[in-house]
Amino acid sequence: MPVRTLVPRRFRGRLALVGAALAAVTAGLLPGAAAADPGGRDREHRPSDRGLSAVIRYTEYGVPHILAADYANLGFGTGWAQAADQVCVLADGFATVRGERSRHFGASGAPDGSLSSATTNLASDLYFRGVAEAGTVEALLRTPAPAGPSRELKELMRGWAAGYNAWLRKNRVTDPACAGAGWVRPVTALDVARRGFAVSVLGGQGRAVDGITAARPPAAPATGATARATADAEGAPDVDPEAAAEAARALFAPENATMGSNAVAFSGTTTANGRGLLLGNPHYPWQGGRRFWQSQQTIPGELNVSGASLLGTTVVNIGFNDKVAWSHTVATGVPMNLHQLTLVPGDPTAYLVDGKPERMTAREVTVADRDGAPVTRTQWWTRYGPVTSGLGASLPLPWTATTAYALNDPNAANLRGSDTALGFARARSTRDVAEALRRTQGLPWVNTVAADAAGHSFFSQAQVLPRITDELAERCSTPLGRVVYPASGVAVLDGSRADCALGSDPDAVQPGVFGPSRMPVLRDAPYAVNSNDSAWLTNAERPLTGYERVFGTLATPRSLRTRGGIEDVAGMAARGRLTVADLQRQQFANRVPAAGLAAADVAAACPSVLPAEPEACRALAAWDGTMDSDSRGALLFDRFWRKFTGSVPVAQQWKVPFSAADPVRTPRGVDTGTAGFAKALADAVAELRAAGIAPGAPLREHQFVVRGGERIPVSGGTESLGVWNKTEAVWNAAGGGYVEVAHGTSHVQAVGWDGGRCPVARTLLTYSQSSNPASAHFADQTRLYAGERWVTSRFCERDILRSPALKVVRVRED
Repeated sequence: MPVRTLVPRRFRGRLALVGAALAAVTAGLLPGAAAADPGGRDREHRPSDRGLSAVIRYTEYGVPHILAADYANLGFGTGWAQAADQVCVLADGFATVRGERSRHFGASGAPDGSLSSATTNLASDLYFRGVAEAGTVEALLRTPAPAGPSRELKELMRGWAAGYNAWLRKNRVTDPACAGAGWVRPVTALDVARRGFAVSVLGGQGRAVDGITAARPPAAPATGATARATADAEGAPDVDPEAAAEAARALFAPENATMGSNAVAFSGTTTANGRGLLLGNPHYPWQGGRRFWQSQQTIPGELNVSGASLLGTTVVNIGFNDKVAWSHTVATGVPMNLHQLTLVPGDPTAYLVDGKPERMTAREVTVADRDGAPVTRTQWWTRYGPVTSGLGASLPLPWTATTAYALNDPNAANLRGSDTALGFARARSTRDVAEALRRTQGLPWVNTVAADAAGHSFFSQAQVLPRITDELAERCSTPLGRVVYPASGVAVLDGSRADCALGSDPDAVQPGVFGPSRMPVLRDAPYAVNSNDSAWLTNAERPLTGYERVFGTLATPRSLRTRGGIEDVAGMAARGRLTVADLQRQQFANRVPAAGLAAADVAAACPSVLPAEPEACRALAAWDGTMDSDSRGALLFDRFWRKFTGSVPVAQQWKVPFSAADPVRTPRGVDTGTAGFAKALADAVAELRAAGIAPGAPLREHQFVVRGGERIPVSGGTESLGVWNKTEAVWNAAGGGYVEVAHGTSHVQAVGWDGGRCPVARTLLTYSQSSNPASAHFADQTRLYAGERWVTSRFCERDILRSPALKVVRVRED
């Protein structure tokens, strides 16, 4: 199509550059690439003999549209563009997966938590150096697809590393976070793969890094009578089962997570034009290496997808194309389990399986501290995985003379997550999304929610989970496991019995995991919504049942965010004739479900509880029940609700208890007479007074972020309030209130279709595209977020070329 038919006259002066760039890319297409199978099968892409290159067209808010001839070149453009926006954050992550944090930042320092739960740089280094020295990722890269990564993904990783390195060679780092730092270094494709591995094991080995690197066998006892006496003494339970169950429940509870999400897909039966709609609202950290980054990736005739990528990944993780849109929510499935080992008497580094001893494998790992001094530790591995001394700080698993605990993480054999994302990117329908999940089986810790232009909706909890059936847990749980598994989904199996092996499903891509036929799935419901609870109430009128406990709970209380989300989207579906504008309104409604359940009762009880605080009582009575920036009384209710729910047991908070027959409306009726209510309210008012904050002050004055000295107000509310637009901010009374956002709403997309070639999409990256304070895109979308405004996505060529901010850059390896 002639360019002149697509672009207004005033923009034609730039088209010579654009046309030349496009021609350079399309001329480099491999023979047959334009006619390649869009499903991603029977395809072979050979790397170009020339140096890698790509064309990047930047539009408003610094969003890059990356155009390339094949996957290696697409990876090159993606690596270059990510480095331009986030080089310091990326370099920090690569120092992590190389096991070099102690050398650069000191052993006692702490990582940002984006790639593991390690609490010190030393623990992080010992774990990741161990992964490197064991050749774990190299072995996965050698594994043939589908169990291993595809050829396309390997080419993307190769190209990404080359693009990142080319940017470093040709540009000066200006971000003060790492300008001139020795740890900003070129990377390899293996580094990129190791970063992907770290993301895959976040819910398993990554959650237990401190325990894996700290696990030490007890001193071997003497032989004979002394050994028997020691074994008898230590044969008593070494873990309190009830305390362990509560610790495990809290460890995997959605309300305690630093990541979460909302997503809803509407089918065509609810929309104005019979086509699907999708609203994705992930809640991720606002700082560090778990940030999202926006782009469009295009290989003409092969791939065209727009959305958000986790930093350091080569693909669009959450996004849309011209036919389908998808998002993810953090799932309740537990992607690991424990095996309780019975140790050989007198040898705590050997264990029994069916009465036969097996020796643990000792892996000696050495890392360098900042002064260059080597630090050496030994990690211990078994047929089940590494021995760990605990899961987090709250769940110790002592290694005694008789017992040790090994952690099984099936995602340690999974480098397929990005292949799943590629399958989504090439999908033409929700049926193709389901097929990509079935074929690749690569998602470690998220659900998938999707909609398509034909009007279909889709939900699946397709996770890589250990194959813990309820029957296996009943038959093989240790006494500890019989308490922990029902409470948390963490199975503790008897490692001394071979008949307690996890087994295999015939449709599973790897041994020891569930196959796709065992996953909770919901197709073509009027709405499919998830807010980090289990799959049970994905649609309240069509509840999902029949899945194993390891996937999540059934018929248990839902979070307020889940309950409020179901109320909202069920009401939207019932009203019908929905459009993208309705999704945008839902995102910023800022309704507080807790207010509907409690605000009137709290305001009515206030005068008798706090007779000396009429101003506070008036603020509660006048509050509009939202967490809008202009809401008065929101701050007081928020501080009260945190204290009330954090100190009063759930059973004492409500007059009407939970009922599985009415899970969205129960529990309800806050009990203002319960012990602790009056204290929570009085403490909230006193806290605000001590900080010099009036009880009726507008939220915008005390919930904000600072960018370049500018105070930017942030709406939204905390997990406990149940607000869809989640904001988890750091309370600093001396600093004015909630002065920084720790995590919450991050990359938002509202997507639909109108029958044309281009999707109707609005997006928002709340913390903006770059971490560099010198960048023009350090806070521009944050200001949009504060004003509840959106970016109109430029997906089609005509829209990209019409951008008044259009900047075309040809990037090359040489």
